[in-house]
Parts: sequence; C-alpha cells; structure tokens
Amino acid sequence: MRPLDPRLLRWAASTRAFLGVIVLLGSLTAVLVIVQARLITDVVVGAFQQGLGLEDLTRTLVLLASVVLLRAIVVWAAEWAAARTGARAKSELRTSVMEALVVNGQGRDEAPTTTAALVTRGVDALDGYYARYLPQLVLAVIVPLAILAVVVGQDLLSAVVIAVTLPLIPLFMVLIGMYTRSRVDRQWAALSRLSGQFLDFVEGLPTLMVFGRAKAQATALREGGERYRSMTMGVLRVSFLSSLVLELLAAIAVALVAVEIGLRLVSGGLTLTTGLFILILAPEAYLPLRLVGVHYHAAAEGLGAADQVFVLLEGEAEVDDAGAPSTQTSAEPPAMPELVGTRLELIAAMVVHPGRDSPSLQPLSLSIPPGRCLAVIGASGAGKSTLLEVLAGERSLTSGRIEAVASDGSRTDASKVDATAWSRQVVLVEQRPHLIDPDDLSSPAPTVRAVIAAADPEADERTIRSALEAVDLADELDARNDPFGSVTSVHELSSGQQRRVALARAHLCDAALLLLDEPTAAVDPQTERIVITMIGRWLDEGRTVVVVAHRSAVLDVADAVVRLDARAPDASRGSPVEPALRGVLGVGW
Repeated sequence: MRPLDPRLLRWAASTRAFLGVIVLLGSLTAVLVIVQARLITDVVVGAFQQGLGLEDLTRTLVLLASVVLLRAIVVWAAEWAAARTGARAKSELRTSVMEALVVNGQGRDEAPTTTAALVTRGVDALDGYYARYLPQLVLAVIVPLAILAVVVGQDLLSAVVIAVTLPLIPLFMVLIGMYTRSRVDRQWAALSRLSGQFLDFVEGLPTLMVFGRAKAQATALREGGERYRSMTMGVLRVSFLSSLVLELLAAIAVALVAVEIGLRLVSGGLTLTTGLFILILAPEAYLPLRLVGVHYHAAAEGLGAADQVFVLLEGEAEVDDAGAPSTQTSAEPPAMPELVGTRLELIAAMVVHPGRDSPSLQPLSLSIPPGRCLAVIGASGAGKSTLLEVLAGERSLTSGRIEAVASDGSRTDASKVDATAWSRQVVLVEQRPHLIDPDDLSSPAPTVRAVIAAADPEADERTIRSALEAVDLADELDARNDPFGSVTSVHELSSGQQRRVALARAHLCDAALLLLDEPTAAVDPQTERIVITMIGRWLDEGRTVVVVAHRSAVLDVADAVVRLDARAPDASRGSPVEPALRGVLGVGW
C-alpha cells in the first residue's frame, strides 16, 4: 500500500473529489498558519518592544482571534469531509468486493472467515486512513513548503536549518513504517486465523460436545485470542515509541533554529520581529510531518486490509509502480506436458503460509517416477497436506520449483504452465472430500450420480455403474432400488460411503496424477480394502499416486515411503535443501 494509492481513485470514485477538497483546505490552512504567526509577532513586539497598549493592539488582536476561529472552522470542515468521504468510499469498496465475490467469483480460494473479516473489520479500518492520515498527508506537503518559502524571504540561514532538518522526520518515518508494516501484516494474519478457528469451533461444537473435547478447543480458541491481543499490543507499543522518536527529532530541530536565532539576536545580527516570526513558524513546519507518523499507525490496519481488498478486486493482475494494473502482456506459457509417463521433480520446494515465520513445508527435493505409488508420512504439521496442495496446483511455492521431466529428458516448470491445463490431469481427494461443488452442482443435496458425474458430465449410465462397482457401492445402491444413484443423496450415506463416492469420482476422472490425503483415516476395514484395491488399479493403468497415510496396509502397497519432518533441516547433516527423507520401504526407485 502506497501513501496515496491510485487504486483508491479507481475503486472509490468519491476519493477524487475529496482529494481536491483537502488540497484546497490544506492551502488555506498554510496561509492561516503564516498569518497567525505574523499577527502573534506583531502583538508581542508591539507590547514589549514598542510599548503599545491594549487600545493600540485591539485591531490586531481581533484579527488574530478571527484567524484562530477561521483555522478551527477549516479543521472542522476537513474532518467533516473526511468522515463523509470515508463512509462513502468504504461503501463503494464493500460493494465492489461483494460484486467480485458473488458475480465474478473472485476470492474463492480464501477462507470464508478471512473474506468476512476483510469486508467488515478490514474495510472499516479505513476510517483512520480517510479521517486522519490522508488529510494530514496533504498538510505535510503544503504547510512545510509554504512556511519554508516565507522563511527564505525573511532569513536565509534559518531557512537552510529548517530545510536540512525537515527531511530527517520523513526518513525516520519510512524506517519506522517498514518495521511497523511487518507487524501489522502479522496482526491481520492472526485475526484471519482466529476467525477461521472460531468458525471451525462453532461448526464442530455438537461433535466436540459428544466426544468431550469442547473445553480443549475452547482453550485453543482462548490461546488464539491471546496471541492476537499480544500482537495488537505490540503494534501499539511500536506506535507510541515511534511517536516519541518523531517528537524528539522535531524538538531537536526546533531547538537548533531557536539557538541560532537567539545567538544572532544577542549579537544584533537579527531583529526581534524577524527572529520571533521565524521562531513561531518553525514548530508549525515540523508539526504536520510529526502528525503524519502518528496517524500512519492509526491507519496501518486499514492500509494492510486495503492491499488485500485490491488483490481480491484485481484478481491475479500484477500492479506496476504507479499502482495501476499492468497492461504489459506476458510471454506465452509453455505447453502443458502429458503427465502420463512424466516424472515429477521437486527441487528445494518450500512453502511458508502467510502470517507464519516457520515453513509449513520444509525445503524438499524429491523425484516421483510415473506409474508409481509414493506414500507420505510424518507428524501432524510436517506439511503432508501442503505437499499435496502444491502438487495439485492449489498452492504456490514460496521458493524452489516443480519440474515435469518427459521421457525424452525435456523439462517444464510447473509454475509456468496454464493452471487449468495442469488441474485437468491432477485429482486431489482430500481427507474430508468435498462432494458439493458450487460451480457444477446447483442442488443443495446432490445425488450420488450427480457427484460422480461432476468428473465427466457426458458419462452415460454404464460408465456411472462401472465407477460405482469399482468402489463396491453398486450392491448397496441396488438394495435402495437406486442402481445408478440417481435418487440417493450423498447426505444419506455414511462417512465411509461418502469417501467411496469421492474415490469413484476420482476414478472417473482421466487424471494421470492422483493425490490422496489420508484416504483410510477413520474408515472401516471394507473401505480400507477398497482404497488399496483402487490404488492398485490406478497403478496398473499407468497412473501416478501420491498418498498421505499411516496405516501399514497403504504403506505395503506403496513403492516408496517418504517421511516429512516439521523441523528445519540440520545443516550439520548436509545442505539446507537436503531431501527430508527418513528411509525408503518397499520397492525402491
């Protein structure tokens, strides 16, 4: 997010008129500041040096009171315009986000809790940006320049001192802002995780109550809230300390001006009228810059949320240095290779989730030959599911790459091929299969046939029946007098039967790479046997299977086993990107 992001002009049209208003009010404020300083100087010099009485200074005092009142009115008008514009701009941004979500289908990869926090708390956090930060940013440009121009006409040496010390405040503001931004990003990520954790807790509360795990989850939720509180207090601590630094810099700068003016007044090299006028103006030159730093922290959360809003609105469009979507056309992506008969190589592949310091997937180098079964094991949090998401093209690597190596030795970087073409050759069966696809199924309670046919809408009854027989669901549907699953809803099936429906759908897909995440977790022996049989059939057809599992039955059918470690690789054992392997079982490759 830039100090003045041009994307706000495009997505929040009301901001354009507001910028014109605050420039006008800022210019008026600069004039009033200078006039006020001149009037105060005239009053002080007239009373103490010229010996003028109250009657002689009445006109000047009335003008001074009028200027002070007019300046207060200008400040009130700026705040009123900022509040109105902020409300209107937030409404426009929120409307654009909802249109992107509902009409254009943007942001479906985001968790619903993250999106909800973004369009509510995130957009509302822009209040500080519009009401405080943006008006002060305009004043920080206009007022110091106007004062410096006046001081140059009065005394060149004082103008040089002010001109040299003024840039110190923006310099320290940039340094502090860079440090604050990382903390604000972590704070926003913590809020998103806390929202998702709370939603999971609410959705699973009946199950947690049945198994007596509600208190344990409530403790975890409380710990998440405590982490968010701690991060928020850390941001506030940095804000207060940065304000102290900026105040100290401004005080030192004003003191330098005061010292050189005082010495020259004593020596007679400067008149009292000129010295006092400059001395009154000097703090006013530094004040807007100090307040920009203060208000930046008030608007920091809104700035971080606005970045995510624009990413959601602009999709994957790259943003150039001017803040507008880049119109530069990218090179034609390489042709998608056929994954049948293609070896996949992971080279130092690592994933770090947003908001986390440690990698979710440690640097991993691995070769997966075609037509083989690789079993992935490891402790919870080692990155097993993340590895499958990376292979499925659903998650990008933070570093490293995946290459598809054809039989002739040619290599293709998977990150550069068309994502849609890659997904057509890859099937991911998650630990909790999603049997309802809002893109393809309009029924709130789809039938077994509809779920399976989502893999191939042109599949006939014979093909559907064959897929049902492959996972031993045909006889069970025959007992329901529904041989093709055209009537039975997936909601009427047990969890094991739903797992088999997901396997049947994967079987119907003509995919070369099948990714299974804990397919035998919490299933009966019959479903486990069917999973093993399906893996064998896919291998016989020349497909490649990567399966996350712990049960020995799956490990026995695998050609090789790789163990992921949640710890960082030990440098004493080799390179930091050394493959995280802990042994190979079965037939090695």
